[in-house]
Order: sequence, then structure tokens, then C-alpha cells
Amino acid sequence: MQEISTYLAPRRLDEALQAMADGDATVLCGGTDLAPQTESGVRQYTAKLLNIRRIEGLGGIEAQGAQVRIGAATTISEIRRNPALAEVAPVLVEAAEHFASDQIRNAASLGGNLCNASPASDMSPPLLVLGASVELACWRDGAVQTRRIPLDQFFVSPGKTVRLPQELLTAVLFDRPAADFVGRFRKSGPRPALEISTVSVAIGARVANGTLSAVRVAMGSVAPTPLRARHVEAALEGKLLDVPTIAAAVAATVEDAKPIDDVRASAWYRGHLVRVFLEEVLNEVRGN
Repeated sequence: MQEISTYLAPRRLDEALQAMADGDATVLCGGTDLAPQTESGVRQYTAKLLNIRRIEGLGGIEAQGAQVRIGAATTISEIRRNPALAEVAPVLVEAAEHFASDQIRNAASLGGNLCNASPASDMSPPLLVLGASVELACWRDGAVQTRRIPLDQFFVSPGKTVRLPQELLTAVLFDRPAADFVGRFRKSGPRPALEISTVSVAIGARVANGTLSAVRVAMGSVAPTPLRARHVEAALEGKLLDVPTIAAAVAATVEDAKPIDDVRASAWYRGHLVRVFLEEVLNEVRGN
């Protein structure tokens, strides 16, 4: 392991971004992914360790206006307990309920969970069905520069995103869902939390007179990255949510889910679970 020669804990975003400008800093927030990965040898610290936890304005939840903004340093526990999010985006709160343990939720940050880019990320599927984007910031030409990337374009491969080494993920944003928006999340595992997802499924759609529109379906742990299930979405868009429509959507999962065998589950089992979970959440939506 490389020796850390510089430790920085800035309180301002511009200071942090200037420290990252050379692209050679290891970013630390909650450390719930970083610490075990470095201890196991999966990752190595660079000589410069940058703790962003104290940066003013990097946390917090703004959910009162037309757009919801969640700071990157916001913890999963803060998302879980936020009454405004429970009202406007309960699917995200539901996912936070099933995220690891209390101790991990208290430390883990939303930005860290996304930047870790695990195919099994619990927060990615609900954010994908909410149509979220990420805000990336860097220091360029003597000022803070930002860009936004839709979350469904953010992930590249396991552990890889489009974020550049000199960029910091500063916030997650999504439009306030419409009044008739319905969202559901389902995650596998023998316990309701603690477990890394074997499979996860989220759905979000507007529902009027039993018909779905603006449908988004997301899946985790069935491909190299969390993904939008475009074939499933097409099977549901504009359709009356009846038994034949649900059957067609479930059948379409084979076009989107491309699971593999690993130590936690076989590809067959994951393919089976994703069909079961999708049918369950669609029947829940239909029942409401």
C-alpha cells in the first residue's frame, strides 16, 4: 500500500477542487467502501488523501421546490429519515431502509455509493427511476466549473464512471415527481438489510385510470452496471396494467437482464429473481 504523505480536510468546495486539480487525490467521505477495498488490496490510496466530509454545503436535502437536490455528502440515514423525501420520493426512502446496517447508513454517503459504481448499488435503481442526474464539479480557469450527467449515462463498468479524476460529485438532482407518480423498490437477500443485493428492481411511472406513462424500470446486480430496463419499459409504456401487460413485461426481462454466475448467486437464479420481483412490484402498483 502506498504511504499517504498528505492529508487534507478542507471546509470549502473550491479548496477541495483545487487539491484535486492534478487528478491524484483519493477522496474520502464515509469510507464504508473505500476502507474495506484498500484493506483487501482491491484499491490503493494515492499519496494525497482528501477528506470531503467537512465541506460546507456538500450535504443536505432540498425537496421543497420543483427540483429535488441531495448533496453528495448526505448520508443514507439522512435520506431514510427525511420527511420531505418520504413525501415526494418514497421509493428512494424505501431503498435506504434496506441499505446495510444502522452503523453503515450513518456513515455512508450518497455520492460515495454512486461513485463506487457497484452493479449492486442499492441507491442507483430508485434514482434511475426518478430520472436523476449527478452534478460534477472541477477547478478550471481559476473557478469552479460544473456539469450534469444523467445517471443512466454515469456508469461505465464495475467500479468505473464517467467522472474524471479531477472532478468531484457534488449533488444528485431530479425533478419533483408528479402527483400521480408511483414508485416501488425490491431487493433480494435473506435479511431485509445488511445483505449486498443479489438482485434489485425499481419501477417508477405515472398511473392514471390503471394506465402507465413515463415508465422507468431499473435493475441492479444483473449486468456490469445498474441499468434502465428499456425493453421492459417499452412493454409497459402507455399500457393498461392488466395481467397480459404484466406477463409481457416479465417476459421482456430476458432482453435487459444479463446476469452472471458469481459467489453470491448463479445467473439462472438472478434471472429468476428479477422476473419474480418485477411481477411483484407491478402487482403492487396494479393493486393500488
